[in-house]
Amino acid sequence: MQTTDQPLYTGPFMILCLSFALFGASFNMIIPELPSYLTSLGGADYKGLIIALFTLTAGISRPFSGKLADTIGRVPIILFGAIVCIICSLFYPILTSVSGFFLLRLFHGFSTGFTPTAITAYVADIVSENRRGEAMGIIGIAINLGGSIGPSVGSYIAAYHSLDLMFYVSSGVAVVSMLLLLRIKETLPEKQKFHPKLLLLKRNEIFDRQSIIPAVICGFIYLGFGAIITITPDQSVHLGMVNKGAFFTSFTLCSILSRLVAGRMSDIYGRVVAIRISAIMLSIAFVLMGMSNSPTWLLASSGLVGFSLGVGIPALFAWTIDRSEEQNRGKAMATLYIGLEVAIGSGALLGAAIYDNNYANFPLTFNVLAIFPFIALLFLWREKDVVQIGVE
Repeated sequence: MQTTDQPLYTGPFMILCLSFALFGASFNMIIPELPSYLTSLGGADYKGLIIALFTLTAGISRPFSGKLADTIGRVPIILFGAIVCIICSLFYPILTSVSGFFLLRLFHGFSTGFTPTAITAYVADIVSENRRGEAMGIIGIAINLGGSIGPSVGSYIAAYHSLDLMFYVSSGVAVVSMLLLLRIKETLPEKQKFHPKLLLLKRNEIFDRQSIIPAVICGFIYLGFGAIITITPDQSVHLGMVNKGAFFTSFTLCSILSRLVAGRMSDIYGRVVAIRISAIMLSIAFVLMGMSNSPTWLLASSGLVGFSLGVGIPALFAWTIDRSEEQNRGKAMATLYIGLEVAIGSGALLGAAIYDNNYANFPLTFNVLAIFPFIALLFLWREKDVVQIGVE
C-alpha cells in the first residue's frame, strides 16, 4: 500500500488513463445508434435489452475478474476486456438478426466486466492513500472523456458514412487501447499462472463483504443512468436533435468537469459527504430531464446529471478501496461494479417499461428515477469514512 504522498501523474498512470479513454470510446461509440439499429432489424420492442444484456454479463463476470485480478494479475485482465471489444465490434455487421444482435450484446458485456475492475485495482496499487480520491477522479475522467467523444464520432460516422464503418472504427479504437498496455508492468506482487480451477468460485470469493454497502449505494445512484442511455436517444429525436450523441457529450463533459475537483474534495472533506451531495443533485437533475421541452434544456439537464455523478462516483470508488483489505482490492472493485451493473441493467429495463415507446411518458419516467438517489441517502444515513482523510 502506498501511504506517502507519491507522485500521481507518472508514466504508467498516464498511459493507463489514455488506454482507458480509448476503451471507453470504443464501446460507447455505438450506443446512440443501437436503438434505431435494433429497430431496423425488427426488434423495436426490445430496446431495454440493449443495455440490460450488456450489463448482465458484465455483472456476472465481475466475481471472476476480481478473483483473477487478485491472482494472475491486473494486466492480463485489462487486456482481455479490450480483446472482447475488438472481436464483438467486428461481428455486429455480420450477425444481422435480432437474436445475433443480442448474442453480441451479451458477449460484449464481458469487456466492461473485466477491464474496469482490473484498471481500478491497478490504480489503487500505484497511488498513495491520501490521493486515492483524486486518482479515481482522474481515471474516471479518462473513460468519460472517451465516452464523451465516442458517441458523437459514432453518430457522425453512421450519419455520413455507414453503420458498418462505425462498428469497424469502434473495433480499431479498442485495438489501440490494447496496444498501449502491452509494455506496462504488473503491480500484483505474487502472481499465479492461470488454471481453469481459478474459475471455480467459493462463496467468499463472490463478494467482498466490506464493499457491499458501497455497492448497494452505487446501485441506487447509478440506476437512472441505465434508463438514460436507453431512452434518451429517442428523447433527443423527439426534441429535434440531429446528432443523438450530443446528449452523451454534454453528460460526459460535465462529468469530467466535476471530477477535476470532486475526487480531491473527497480526499479533504470525506467520501461520504461527497456521495451525499451527489445523490441530492442527481435527484434534482432527473426531475429537470423529465421537464425538458427543447434540445437546450435537455443538454443542460443531462449536463447536471453528469456533473452529479462526477461528484459521487470517484468518492464511492475511493471509499470502497478504503474499506477493503489490500489483498482483496480486485474483489472489492468487482463487488462495487456488480452493484453498478445490476443498477444499469435494471434501470434500462425499468426506463424502457415506463417509457413504453410513448413520448408522453418521459416526465413520468424521470420522476420515478428521481426517487432512487434519495434511497441511497437513507443507506448513507449512519455511514462514515473508515480511514482518516484530509490534508493540511
